[in-house]
Amino acid sequence: MKMHNPPHPGEIVKGLWLDPMSVSITQAAQAMGVSRKTLSKIVNGRGRVTPEIALRLSIALGSSAESWLGHQDAYDLWELEQHKDDLQVVPLFPAVLVTPIPA
Repeated sequence: MKMHNPPHPGEIVKGLWLDPMSVSITQAAQAMGVSRKTLSKIVNGRGRVTPEIALRLSIALGSSAESWLGHQDAYDLWELEQHKDDLQVVPLFPAVLVTPIPA
């Protein structure tokens, strides 16, 4: 199901894990084996969850890597759809009109 304005994965990390557990970005970054800057960019919506980061989040937080990639994909797709007219793509085949068969 398509989500309306899905949250950036960083919002989820912050809102569901870091804030409730009183864990700082620095502490989480150390636990994940990434730089504070890398995790900060994600948490603040300026970085992406890559497959490697998804696996690191999965191990650190006990969630699945697939779910993190899914959150990122949903966010990215929603962002792109806001500007789809800029892509200048036209349908390859004209729409087919379906006429009901008389009974």
